Amino acid sequence: MSDTILAIDIGSTKICAIIAEIDEGKVQIQGHGISKSQGIKKGAITNIELASKSIKKAINDAKRIAGSNITSATVSISNAYAKSLNSTGIVNITHKDISIKEINRVMQTALYNANVPTEYEVIHVLPYNFRVDDQDYIEDPFGMNASRMEVDVNIIMTQKSNLSNLRKAVRSAGVEMEGIVLSGYASAIATMNDDEKELGVAVIDLGGQTSNLVIHTGNSIRYNDFLGVGSNHITNDLSMALHTPLQVAEDVKIRHGNLVETSNEVIELPIIGDEENRNNVSLEIVHSVIFSRVEEALMILAKSLEKSALKEQIGAGIILTGGMTKLKGIRELAQSIFPSMPVRIAYPNNINGLFEELKDPAFSTVVGLLLYKAGDHTPYEINFQKELLHSKTGFEEDIRDIKITGTVHEVEDKTAKEPKRESIKKIDPSEEGAIIFDDLPDIGKENSNPFTKLTNWAKQLF
Repeated sequence: MSDTILAIDIGSTKICAIIAEIDEGKVQIQGHGISKSQGIKKGAITNIELASKSIKKAINDAKRIAGSNITSATVSISNAYAKSLNSTGIVNITHKDISIKEINRVMQTALYNANVPTEYEVIHVLPYNFRVDDQDYIEDPFGMNASRMEVDVNIIMTQKSNLSNLRKAVRSAGVEMEGIVLSGYASAIATMNDDEKELGVAVIDLGGQTSNLVIHTGNSIRYNDFLGVGSNHITNDLSMALHTPLQVAEDVKIRHGNLVETSNEVIELPIIGDEENRNNVSLEIVHSVIFSRVEEALMILAKSLEKSALKEQIGAGIILTGGMTKLKGIRELAQSIFPSMPVRIAYPNNINGLFEELKDPAFSTVVGLLLYKAGDHTPYEINFQKELLHSKTGFEEDIRDIKITGTVHEVEDKTAKEPKRESIKKIDPSEEGAIIFDDLPDIGKENSNPFTKLTNWAKQLF
């Protein structure tokens, strides 16, 4: 059965909304809308009314193309809002076989042990290492036989006030927020391949006003960081250095931005406040301004990578994505700053119906939101709705009542009700003397067979 979803990436420079259908894990895009961001600076909402108008415009454009009137959305939240902490949970396995309930219980225990501050709301609880008895680094503990299970988790959270402001902005745009995903996490989902997940990789999303770093090792995100610097800062620097309007500086960045080659060519640019005269500027100055800003941002991110203490676990190197990666030579510059690691520029994974406009590193986050909803998330993570996410759909008896009601309360294991017995009668009950097996007395569970019940009934009569 197909499910229609709406994904909204709320960025500092643009807002992108995509409506898609998910059918058995496959995504088919139906429509999209893009609008310029207002009321959002460096990933944080600064004006709810303006932000809401921008979100509404993107949503309405997507609805118009898709012909859909969807009213709920999965939304990205900036790494600027997020904080994270690690925790561990341990449980005993009473029945020896590990079911979904046991995995849910150990995840709850890890969340309980973390002591999340009351002013914070949990967005993701991401398990990155399961231990079964004395065996470490278990990829999937489901179905294993054990007496004890442990889990290490990375808990990503945000202040409740930030979440409330985001919810207000989305609600004012006419949709309810049914899910929320960290933007760096979504970008990683859209760009990583299986080998990179296996070996460990750092994903750097270089956006308009922000840069995000997430490190994926083991089975999930282990570390996330945020830098309030993006490609818009290059434009601002060029505008000030060249004394030219912002829009002209943006055009210069796009046309002549090159981080590897320099040129002595001179270009004419208008001057701020002087409509009559123009300024002659060497492209060497343009190169110097752009190079300095990008190098500074990448150097800060390199220090953050060192601080994570996970550098030795990153075997697949660095993935660069986001709008700033369109600058010529950025891969070569990043390679010089991360000399011992391979660096590649990543476009979002191609999915059915992906418009040409969206096949761009700037749209990695919104594509990641779609893939997240399609099931490409960390196995057994607890999401924003306090649900345990997994793909074990064939085991309904284990996943019934799995929803978590609070961050510090354990879910009670509810005994599954016996399935209702179907009537096996073949005779029309209106017929005189008709015997209906369901009306016969139940003589114990061992005599649940309808023919046995008939025999016992006959014995009682005679």
